Amino acid sequence: MSAFGGNSMVGKLKRVMVCSPRDAGWGRAERIAEWKKLGHAHEPNLALAQKQHAALRQELEAAGAEVIALPASEELTLDAVYAHDPSLMTDWGAICQRMGKPERDGEPAAHAAFYRALGIPVLGEITAPGLAEAGDMVWLDEKTLLVGRGYRTNAAGIEQLRALLAPNGVEVLAAPLPYGGGPKVCLHLMSLMSMLDPGTALVDLEWLAVETVELLLRERGLRFIEIDAAERATLACNVLSLGGGKLLALAENPKTNARLRAAGFDVRTFPGSELAINGGGGPTCLTRPILRGK
Repeated sequence: MSAFGGNSMVGKLKRVMVCSPRDAGWGRAERIAEWKKLGHAHEPNLALAQKQHAALRQELEAAGAEVIALPASEELTLDAVYAHDPSLMTDWGAICQRMGKPERDGEPAAHAAFYRALGIPVLGEITAPGLAEAGDMVWLDEKTLLVGRGYRTNAAGIEQLRALLAPNGVEVLAAPLPYGGGPKVCLHLMSLMSMLDPGTALVDLEWLAVETVELLLRERGLRFIEIDAAERATLACNVLSLGGGKLLALAENPKTNARLRAAGFDVRTFPGSELAINGGGGPTCLTRPILRGK
């Protein structure tokens, strides 16, 4: 059985899936033509995005993670580089999502096929009328999954997640998301918070719902580090924990990164102007952890 699991956002990252811009079709004219529909800020630049993706891979490998690549397929879109969203990994196998962004409908099936080829079981799949994207899902601990309810993940999707995870003793908590830029803007829960270690979260406090803040602060006792609000648009809140106090962040957010370093974290960076910021997905979005240490 292929190695997988880790109901955690902060355990040591041992194995991770990525999808390169080339494999996502950033060099194919028919896919490039979809950039506005997918909400990218400008037409993608394959050469620059590929260079930045190589820098991402280098940092992941330097941290000791095995990096595996989702292969090119007809089911993928430009947004397939944001490999986090179409599936959620658990200790019992993957849960493949049903995307709230309809243009990405084929990506969960591509993930499912890849997992099966690797010998990783698929625990379940979200089906209509459920919608769910893993960018809305944050493991608070190995038995608690916080799920943002918004335009990408609906109540039916959350109920299906509960049904899939309850037999293994996992509690699924719903967190309301703000309207933000509306249904065409992909605002995930992980756009507003990133777990850094078991007791610390990086947050965009102004945009988190009161209910979520009270849950995290009063009931969970988390320490908050707030982003610099001037770096909101450059995805400062989207930071990947590599485990052991090491973080991977975008180089475009020096003020927030300085706050993280002042709080005692080892922050590694890579440039993401084209790969990340253009399409609205930071380091967590670009990676689908498959195995984390306990």
